Amino acid sequence: MDPFLQIGSLSRAYRNGEVETQALDAVSFEVAAGEFVALMGPSGCGKSTLLNILGFLDAPDSGSYRLRGEEVATLSDARLTRLRRAHVGFVFQSFNLIDELNVAENVEVALLYRSVETRRRRVDALLEQVGLAHRARHRPRQLSGGQQQRVAIARALAAEPDLILADEPTGNLDSANGAAVMDLLKGAAAAGTTVIMVTHSALHAAAADRTIRMLDGRIVGETRL
Repeated sequence: MDPFLQIGSLSRAYRNGEVETQALDAVSFEVAAGEFVALMGPSGCGKSTLLNILGFLDAPDSGSYRLRGEEVATLSDARLTRLRRAHVGFVFQSFNLIDELNVAENVEVALLYRSVETRRRRVDALLEQVGLAHRARHRPRQLSGGQQQRVAIARALAAEPDLILADEPTGNLDSANGAAVMDLLKGAAAAGTTVIMVTHSALHAAAADRTIRMLDGRIVGETRL
C-alpha cells in the first residue's frame, strides 16, 4: 500500500538581507494513513517550517511532497487552497478562535460550504465529543485555555480532514488539560485521521505512534513506539 504522505529531499531556505538560513535541508520521510507522528527538536530546527509546507502554507525550494500519491510541491496557489480546505485541519498553540463568534459558530466556520442542517448536526456532534455541548453559546474569552483548545480541535475535525497538523497544541495548557487534548488527537488517529504534531514535550510525544527528531533542518533520528 502506498504511504499517505511522502516527503523526498525537501529543502527550504530563508534570506534576511545577506544572511541565508537553511530551515530544511534534504528532509525525507513517509507517513501512513491514520498514523500519529510527533515532530521534536529545539526551537529553530525546522519543525514549524515543515508543518507549514505540509499544510500548504509555505512552498519548498526543492524536493518532492506527495499526498495520496499526488505531487503537490509544485501546484498553483489556487489548487493548494482547495486541497487545504478538503484535506487539512489545523490546531495551533494559541487556539486562533474568533472572539466575535460563540463556540458553535467557531466550529461551524469550517463547514460554510455545507447545508445549514448538516452544519448544525455536525457541530452538535463534535461539541458533544469534546465535552463542550453545554458551552456552545459561550464566547472564547469565557472559556479556559483547555476548553478553547478543545474547541479548536473540534473545528479542525469539522470538515472530516484526512490530515490534522497540530503545532504545540498543549504548549499553553496545564498537565490535565494537555492530557485531555492528547486523548482527542489520539482518538482522531484511531478513527483514521493522520495526525502530525509538533511538540517539545517528551511525555506527549510518547503518545504518538512514532517520533521524528530534528536538528538544524535535518532529521537526526526516529523512534517507533
